[in-house]
Amino acid sequence: MNRYPLWKYILIAMALLIGLLYSLPNFYGETPAVQISSAQGVTKIDQAALGQVEQVLQEAKIPYQGVLLEAGSIKVRFADTDTQLKAKDLLQAKLGSGYVVALNLLSRSPAWLTDIGALPMYLGLDLRGGVHFLLQVDMKAAIDKAIDRYYNDIRSTLREKDIRYAGINRVGQSLVVKFRDADTLSKGEAEIQKVFGDLLLKEDTAGGEYGLTATLKTEAQRHIQELAVQQNITTLRNRVNELGVAEPIIQQQGADRIVVQLPGVQDTAKAKEILGRTATLEIHMVDEEHSDAASMQAALAGQVPYGDELYRERNGTPVLVRKTVVLTGDYITDASPGFDGQTGQPAVHVSLDGRGARIFKQVTRENVGKRMAILLVEKGKAEVITAPVIREEIGGGRVQISGMMNTQEASDIALLLRAGALAAPMNIVEERTVGPSLGAENIKKGFDSTLIGFAAIAVFMVVYYRVFGLISSLALGVNILLLVAILSMLQATLTLPGIAGIALTVGMAIDANVLIFERIREELRNGNSPQAAIHAGFDRAFDTILDSNITTLIAGIAMFWLGSGPVRGFAVTLCIGILTSMFSAVMVARAAVNLIYGRQRKLERLAI
Repeated sequence: MNRYPLWKYILIAMALLIGLLYSLPNFYGETPAVQISSAQGVTKIDQAALGQVEQVLQEAKIPYQGVLLEAGSIKVRFADTDTQLKAKDLLQAKLGSGYVVALNLLSRSPAWLTDIGALPMYLGLDLRGGVHFLLQVDMKAAIDKAIDRYYNDIRSTLREKDIRYAGINRVGQSLVVKFRDADTLSKGEAEIQKVFGDLLLKEDTAGGEYGLTATLKTEAQRHIQELAVQQNITTLRNRVNELGVAEPIIQQQGADRIVVQLPGVQDTAKAKEILGRTATLEIHMVDEEHSDAASMQAALAGQVPYGDELYRERNGTPVLVRKTVVLTGDYITDASPGFDGQTGQPAVHVSLDGRGARIFKQVTRENVGKRMAILLVEKGKAEVITAPVIREEIGGGRVQISGMMNTQEASDIALLLRAGALAAPMNIVEERTVGPSLGAENIKKGFDSTLIGFAAIAVFMVVYYRVFGLISSLALGVNILLLVAILSMLQATLTLPGIAGIALTVGMAIDANVLIFERIREELRNGNSPQAAIHAGFDRAFDTILDSNITTLIAGIAMFWLGSGPVRGFAVTLCIGILTSMFSAVMVARAAVNLIYGRQRKLERLAI
């Protein structure tokens, strides 16, 4: 009557073994480390680079516990955070800008556990910490970018209205529009004022010239700066989502700073690179009139033609590019890495929105046979990725950008373009690994409260239910073991609210055993035999246990769906705990009872 088939015992044994293996890495702890990776995939990370890192540390007499090369990065372990910070500053200074040096925390678990995919669960900033970045938005660059947009828009507006002007020059953060006479000045001023209400216009007719100076109003400047911060926050969230970081904290601090906290982040070097980069695309036309050798030599000597800028392609070839921006990354709706269909080289496939597709189609139609330069602009520095000849009109809004150095760079650039362009460049003014925000004492109390609660419940159950209480304590331990293992396999982030979820799970799991044991007692009081009481107790209490757990599970799913941050962390732990408690409190406890009592044919009494 109370015997499990062999397959159920095998299933429980396998669950216990898997739970034990995948929960083990959480008990080894973590060690401070420095991670070195390539900046933009340009520098090669190999054994030679590893040897260079070791040489730098040995020459500076900085002790380290180990160095390894894996997944395209070098990781160096240290005994404490002071040595870690010292080594990070030294390596960044010695290795140069070709490398990204970032702080990290590595698990101390043995290699054989890592080989089977057994990794410790992430701990949130309130437990283990993570990476903390403080980024400052370049407000001047945000205004400069807006002025550049007005420069092109004013030109287009005057041309559309057929208002003749002598030229537009930028002077600082102002635009000076020159006209031939007072009549055209009056018409131009009226049209600009009508279309661009954020500009403050001032006439300048001294010396027989007819000029109009346009500057941004104070309210408009403040609005642009606020939008720049908000857009950068949105873009950073998109980028962090692409990195797969759990429960990030991204919020504004002051007027021009953004705090980014990445709890439990694995690849801090990649996070630092992606967050710090400000990659945007710009498409310009190549100046075909000054592409001859003499003009190029003059440009290299410093005599760049008016309206042009001198850049170099990736192969080192100089190229003169028109300053006028034909198309920007603002029109990009999607970007994905791929390969050039003709050469097989890494490339980025870009999709443009409707307006961008129309502009690109018109530009390519009007410039067949001419070269178009695609620039990658980062932190105010532009680089010509490729400058192909336009063979035919290109419609449909699909653009292929070739010239990528490798597949990693193609993936990184696609990620940046897909996540959106930053409204203004940002500089990382502070970077550190953060300790528990609530302090080590609160962390200890969080874990101790769970352990003390478990011990108190176990003692109560043993005293009150005797052997059955011991069985319930065993099932409770299995529940915690499986919960930790599943959280580790999912690489979930455990926070203090998550610990609260574990504590709640402990109480809920023991509640199921109490219902079963009280049902067994009731059956015994009704005169049923011990074997029949065990069978009826587990079977008849199951519906009640299932109903109570389903209602709690619905609440947990609602919290996960509607909540954010710590609330979702609590909901994840609660939902998984409900499932593991059902397995341990019913199946594991029943298996233990069956092993102890199930084979006794003449069972007269139960220790309950």
